[in-house]
Amino acid sequence: MNKTAGGNAAFHNFNNDFAHIADPNERRRLALAEIDKIFAINLVTAMLGVVYFNDRKSHGTIPTNSDTAIKVATSGGTVLGQLGFGYLADVVGRKRMYGLELIIIIFATLAQALSSNSRAISITGIIIFWRVLMGIGIGGDYPLSSIITSEFATTKWRGAMMNAVFAMQGIGQFTAAIIALIVTSGFKESLLLGAKASTCLGDGFGAVPGCIALYYRLTIPETPRYTFDVARDVEKAGEGVTAYMKGKAEGHPDEIRRVTTMAQDAPALAIPKASLRNFWRYYSQWKFSKVLLGTAGSWFFLDVAYHGLGLNNSIILAAIGWSGGSTMYEIFYRNAVGNLILVCAGAIPGYWVSVATIDTLGRETIQVGGFGMLAILFIVIGFAYNHLSGHALLALYVLAQFFFNFGPNSTTFVVPGECFPTRYRSTSHGFSAASGKVGAIIAQCVFGPLRTRGVKTGATGRGASPWLDHVMEIFALFMLCGLLTSFLIPETKRRTLEELAGEVPGTKNYDPALGGGGDMRRAGSEEGSEEREKSAV
Repeated sequence: MNKTAGGNAAFHNFNNDFAHIADPNERRRLALAEIDKIFAINLVTAMLGVVYFNDRKSHGTIPTNSDTAIKVATSGGTVLGQLGFGYLADVVGRKRMYGLELIIIIFATLAQALSSNSRAISITGIIIFWRVLMGIGIGGDYPLSSIITSEFATTKWRGAMMNAVFAMQGIGQFTAAIIALIVTSGFKESLLLGAKASTCLGDGFGAVPGCIALYYRLTIPETPRYTFDVARDVEKAGEGVTAYMKGKAEGHPDEIRRVTTMAQDAPALAIPKASLRNFWRYYSQWKFSKVLLGTAGSWFFLDVAYHGLGLNNSIILAAIGWSGGSTMYEIFYRNAVGNLILVCAGAIPGYWVSVATIDTLGRETIQVGGFGMLAILFIVIGFAYNHLSGHALLALYVLAQFFFNFGPNSTTFVVPGECFPTRYRSTSHGFSAASGKVGAIIAQCVFGPLRTRGVKTGATGRGASPWLDHVMEIFALFMLCGLLTSFLIPETKRRTLEELAGEVPGTKNYDPALGGGGDMRRAGSEEGSEEREKSAV
């Protein structure tokens, strides 16, 4: 037995607990069991219009094409980041990639704040470039934040922990509106001089993001599940579990013993090695591929409506009396306060009700119920749009925001981080997230212009979106499609990640050929033998 020093009554030495177990698969199972037991760009583009398009042609308003391009640029970069970082996190590890995406976000955001017009390139082109880069960083955050949380979380409260990570989006939206309010107040005197955008004399201001989270991301340990199943380093993974239990950043196994154990035990692990061949073998089975279809499809249908609804904030703000004004200061101020009201009324409560209930009600119940309620709400808004009062429209909008977040907007982030095997978890989550972002791009590029089809010059309020009722009806159809794809996803509450991946004998999804067992054990041994022969040569 290879025992190590350390441990006490409160935090005993888990390495010594499992040191006598020769089978690496049993050591892996026991070690992971211990883990399972533990516990806004809309505001900005309006300001860009004042600063950079203050001429006779634009009258202080950013052109529609430029406005759309700036917004879509981030979504396009996000797709690249979700796919690229998702894949790389499975290839080189979660730890190596986590933090890199935040560095990209910080760098690109600072670059935007320091950008200005030039003779060589317009401000629109510069902003688009940096927002694509920022989008790549944002995209990388989706799979990494989800799977790192899921692979460290206790089975009992895994959903709440993952959902809490995603719910911080609501706090981010709230903070964005607060920052817009602060910036507006800071330039109050300048903005008061102008009755419209073209008569403003103020300068732009870029917010510098906080870097506190960067330290924690760069020092976070590699997840034991990745070290076990992908790196196939049994000794380091065991030490990692021990360190995690003690609240330390990482374990420090004896290097000689670690290398020796890798050579002897890694080939015997029942979990198959990640490879293109194994990837196709895994997803060629309908019981596994349907899950990927369900997560990607649900996220796609959700984001078309979620981001499409967000394009109509101005109409809702007008309904509650928080739009327009006699000066640019009043316009910006009322817009910021109105967005604060909408976020606090619907979005934030929805996020945190989901956090509180996701491990009791279950992911499937929340997602199916959310899609169902959203379909009903969009049907009502669409078919009764021209007969609804401003207060009724506001109530329906707030309810939609609530059921987006106490519904599929939360679960589509959580479930892909749970229901795939460790070796493909990040890639699969990234693919699902990218499908959703494609839906967001469609909402911005297709449904954005469609809602203003047939608009008359000078029209305001609902008259500025004459086709909006039909757009809402189309969104209702997307919600029904999302409801159908939700039935392809398994209920993941209170089930271990290994069970969901089909790696636990006696469970519903268990497959000896793909989830670990006889065939893959022999395959792993053969691969290990080939590697040892190559090393000997």
